[in-house]
Amino acid sequence: MVDNTVTSSLGNLATPAQIDARSQGLNLFLTGFLVLFLELACIRWFAANVIFLQFFTNVVLLACFLGMSCGCMAAHQGQDWLRYFPILSLATVVAALALSTIYGWWSGLVIDVGHQKSPQEIFFGTEYRSADIAQFTIPIDVIVAVFFVLVALMFVGLGQVLGRAFDAYPNRIVGYTLNIVGSLVGIVGFSLISLLQLPPAVWFFISVAGIAYLLRQADSLTLPRSVALVALLVAVTVPSITRTRNGSESYWSPYYAVEYQPDKLSIFANNIGHQTMVPFDIGGSSYSLIHLLQKAVGGRPFDDALIIGAGSGNDIKHALRNDVRHIDAVEIDPVIQSIGIRENPDGPYSDPRVSRHLDDGRHYLRTTDHKYDLVEYALVDSLVLHSGYANIRLESYLFTEQALIDIKHALKPDGVFVTYNFFRQGWVVERVAAMAEEV
Repeated sequence: MVDNTVTSSLGNLATPAQIDARSQGLNLFLTGFLVLFLELACIRWFAANVIFLQFFTNVVLLACFLGMSCGCMAAHQGQDWLRYFPILSLATVVAALALSTIYGWWSGLVIDVGHQKSPQEIFFGTEYRSADIAQFTIPIDVIVAVFFVLVALMFVGLGQVLGRAFDAYPNRIVGYTLNIVGSLVGIVGFSLISLLQLPPAVWFFISVAGIAYLLRQADSLTLPRSVALVALLVAVTVPSITRTRNGSESYWSPYYAVEYQPDKLSIFANNIGHQTMVPFDIGGSSYSLIHLLQKAVGGRPFDDALIIGAGSGNDIKHALRNDVRHIDAVEIDPVIQSIGIRENPDGPYSDPRVSRHLDDGRHYLRTTDHKYDLVEYALVDSLVLHSGYANIRLESYLFTEQALIDIKHALKPDGVFVTYNFFRQGWVVERVAAMAEEV
């Protein structure tokens, strides 16, 4: 009779069933980690490199969960879907790069996002190429649908591994616990990587390492698949390498893929123009308008000002030139703030009258006990959602009744609140003004 027990490294006897349970437990943890980690990586990378997809990042989220769910349902099928992950993921990334390249080189290509000139829908940054019968126009719906399918197919294999691990694990409660813990570690891990501003090569290296382990476990890590995984790591770095070769600086903030063009003093976020540092001597008077109006009505220069959305410092330097005594400059994006500190030719952040705050504007308003003569919303229009799990834009909480109440509490008795933007449509101005009047 053959003894079916083996000795573990600790000297305990373990049956093949126990060894398999341990292996499947590791798979439950690892697939939970990979699904959430890779999902967040895809949301950030594709939003930054598929033109205008940043307005619809929930599509990537839904595709990830649909693919995973379909994979779980395919757990009992003989077909191993994970073996297709290397070529599917590489094809999806290459498709994104191809679309971005074609759009950049061919000015006749228009991507129609919600009918750019529609008075009901506004997508900031899309109006530069308007739909025209003389141009080749692709509806954003088509692009979104293509990438929805491709991303969903990427996650079928991981879902299948997850479903099989659940079926094989003897204790369902412990199995779910392992999977949830893995998911939480994936979320926390990616959040830490974003906080450290690490590039996509790091995100996808971690993901590829996990996928390679699962493929090897299934004896499916062939040379062609290994080459495809390596090619994937190279492909995700192409946008950053291209920007660097063109003389730009490339960064990954917690919110955007940020490109800084030193020769133009311009900052791009997710491939859309975000802001330009304009030297005071050649800048327009729009940044100084509130201060000029204050002088025109016989008012004194503002003593204390709060600028929310301080960005790279344009509003700060105009406030300083108009004799504001103290400025609290609040900016949520650390990369954009650091570029302003380092590169703004007028050096507004270096002025001793300026206090820098890296914070969410709404949070700062709710926690400060300082009172201001001027509270200014300076072009607070983001190009991303508040998170990959919500339809709320990053600045949406600033335009609520409660936020305006917080501003009112932060103002001195004769204080002034100013908000300005490229509002595009008159109804947006009317909506903000009506809300302010109610407060």
